[in-house]
Amino acid sequence: MNQEAAETARESLELVFRMSNILETGLDRHTLSVLIALCDIGLNPEALATLVKELRTDSASTTMVD
Repeated sequence: MNQEAAETARESLELVFRMSNILETGLDRHTLSVLIALCDIGLNPEALATLVKELRTDSASTTMVD
């Protein structure tokens, strides 16, 4: 990846991170980066959103049980 493409990717991730914070998603930069990469290879964004929600629900219920 050339320098200009790398800078564009960093700026895009920063923009997505800011939007994520405004929407109070609780997702960090690394998680967002992974989700973006999964979308880039063709995974359905709505399916990924559903998966994230389910994982959070499962995690919260597991934490409550412990």
